Amino acid sequence: MTKEKKQLGLEPIYDVKELGTGRTLVLGLQHMFAMFGATVLVPLLTGLNVSTALFFAGVGTLLFHLLTKGKVPAFLGSSFAFIAGYQTVAPNGDPARLPYAVGGIFVAGLVYVVVAILFKFLGPKRVMRFFPPVVTGPVIILIGLILAPSALNNIQAPIVGRNGAELGLGINWLIAFVVIATVIICNIWGKGMIKIVPILVALVIGYGLSLVFGIVDFSGLQGVGVFHLPLAKERFMKFEASAIITIVPIALATIMEHIGDIMAIGATTRRNYILDPGLHRTLLGDGLATSLASAFGGPANTTYGENTGVLVLTRVFDPLVMRIAAAFAIIASFFPAIEAVISSIPGVVIGGISFILYGMISAIGVRTLVENQVDLTKTRNLVIAALILVSGLGFDAIGGLSIPVGQSHLVFSGLAIAAIVGIVMNGILPGKDYEFKVYDEDGNEQAVE
Repeated sequence: MTKEKKQLGLEPIYDVKELGTGRTLVLGLQHMFAMFGATVLVPLLTGLNVSTALFFAGVGTLLFHLLTKGKVPAFLGSSFAFIAGYQTVAPNGDPARLPYAVGGIFVAGLVYVVVAILFKFLGPKRVMRFFPPVVTGPVIILIGLILAPSALNNIQAPIVGRNGAELGLGINWLIAFVVIATVIICNIWGKGMIKIVPILVALVIGYGLSLVFGIVDFSGLQGVGVFHLPLAKERFMKFEASAIITIVPIALATIMEHIGDIMAIGATTRRNYILDPGLHRTLLGDGLATSLASAFGGPANTTYGENTGVLVLTRVFDPLVMRIAAAFAIIASFFPAIEAVISSIPGVVIGGISFILYGMISAIGVRTLVENQVDLTKTRNLVIAALILVSGLGFDAIGGLSIPVGQSHLVFSGLAIAAIVGIVMNGILPGKDYEFKVYDEDGNEQAVE
């Protein structure tokens, strides 16, 4: 495999050293742009601080990489799964109640630690029995499908021109189409660096076209300072029993989402991260990153599907790129002007990029089924796949499943329910035909405990 072939995107790149420092930094910047919109949206919806969210997205990602031995190309950004918990404990972002909400998130992060310890003692082979391709494939497909409506919502959101009049949807779709076409052209026909930074190129072109139509809002730049600390002491965590009881059960659902995300990243890079560095390490990294962020008033963290989509497109799988993105996020959190400029990227541009990224994630799920030769002519496999897809999409459409527990509610997202359904059905239905095996580079089977 030659250096030239890798740079042309013909082969996946697992080590970016050969690309040079400049190109590697650009790749990291591309990943930061991919996560930015969703990461800042959570604090905007909950009343938390945007700069704090950015800072701890970066710090949490670095902590995750430290605990996973730098082997998993994942970025941790603000989690949407806990929004219901914030709204219950601190309605309308009540500043007096937000510290208690983040206190509940802190304890929820510790639940990950407990589960990580259990996975450590169970061993990878026992764990993997619950995650055969007939379960993991449809779950990965769901991740992309569940994210898909957000891309369309971004594209079709009303946009206003220079004269203050709302532009028609035709302009929205024109910009989105140009962005999508740019990603495709760069990824398929691009040469050298252009081929591995299609998202960044599409952002620049989409932003330029948005400037032409006068839909870029620069109001966020007015009155911003040069430098500030990304921490707000008034939001530092406090503890209250009712807030903890309300929020902690959500961790059971987000842990299932974490497993699905790690499987999706593994399927993308063709590495088994459940085996190495181990699911216990990825859970530990996610959980401690969440607890650390919440201790200082930041939102819960989670692995980001947007960045997995970028991995699919660029085929650059070196985790170093994610750590560079994390460093950019930390730097941006100290400079409100940088934050404001990035926030000015119109939603229609983000929507166009997401449109193709989310589809790529689902395509990886299909590939998982095909490459593992999952026999969907067998009723057992067909039933499991069907139940995963319908329960995931169905419950997501109605806002998940809310179960009353005392004075609070235990809320499961559609993806969490689908993962649980798949694992349970695979466990109880007869006819299992999958056995977890690991092979070395020479094709020899390795022993796995």
